Amino acid sequence: MRLSNVCARCRSVPFSLTMSRFNTDMICMECEDRERAHPKYAEAAAAELRQVRAGNYNYAGVGKPHDL
Repeated sequence: MRLSNVCARCRSVPFSLTMSRFNTDMICMECEDRERAHPKYAEAAAAELRQVRAGNYNYAGVGKPHDL
């Protein structure tokens, strides 16, 4: 069972969550900061934007890098 108020990466219970740019994980702001610092973040964000502009609002992402 997945708890909706728990970060999928660090398992903390933060005030708020956001969706990852790499996949559909709901992550805390600290994990988002780590994600934004990843070298492939810009590529993942650009891929998501292309999908949304094409009308795909259920895009699953490019996949979370192993080193994140």
